[in-house]
Amino acid sequence: MKILISNDDGWTAPGIVALADAVQSFADIKVVAPDKNRSAASSSLTLMQPLRAIQQKDDWYSVDGTPADCVLLAFNGLLDWSPDIVISGINAGPNLGDDAVYSGTVAAAMEGYFHGIPGFAFSLTDLRHGYEIAAQIAVDIIKRSIKCPIKCPGANPADKPGLLNVNVPGVASAKGVKITATRLGRRGRSIGNFTHKDPRGQKIYWLGAVSDPEDDVDGTDFHAVANNEVSVTPLSYDMTDHDQIATVTKTIAGDAA
Repeated sequence: MKILISNDDGWTAPGIVALADAVQSFADIKVVAPDKNRSAASSSLTLMQPLRAIQQKDDWYSVDGTPADCVLLAFNGLLDWSPDIVISGINAGPNLGDDAVYSGTVAAAMEGYFHGIPGFAFSLTDLRHGYEIAAQIAVDIIKRSIKCPIKCPGANPADKPGLLNVNVPGVASAKGVKITATRLGRRGRSIGNFTHKDPRGQKIYWLGAVSDPEDDVDGTDFHAVANNEVSVTPLSYDMTDHDQIATVTKTIAGDAA
């Protein structure tokens, strides 16, 4: 088993160190991660400047780019090695609901998925508990998937999903923790921006935090984590609103006027 590991918190973050330590007990690993924190980078790519990759130690590389850059580079020239799965994390904080759209952690796993490789994104929702417990749970989920491989683009739709977003609550032990399949909930709107001035008197803005979840009912990732359950949400990159195709065909499609 060969596993590529990345994240969005940077290659020195405690979450990726704990994840790599746990996974290397049963798999060959290579780590390609950002050289600094790239949280909320989503799937952005660096196209207007070159990327630099530095080998920090055996099988560990840092890249001065985004999480998606890291995985893309790993697949295209940096490594002479093709992984069986791509895992990302362990993120410092949750990636629940709408956050999955912005998440660099999810984006790294999704980039593997784009290349036909199963992807896993792991996040720890409560940092008061150690990453080691979350890493144990991550290993359990990965090993379960090995026994029943998950699908990727082009695979039989009847197979298992190929991209999983996993949020681990703050639990004191990995033993006996319930793992629950969920859907993404919905966060509330941002509570607004904070306006300040820099030392030169120029106006600057600090994006405000989001409010409490609007959709956290049973079955959502928010609900699972709030009840100390590990949330596992299968994701897809297909953004098509299939239910609206018939409406668009009826009202808009056709020859231009």
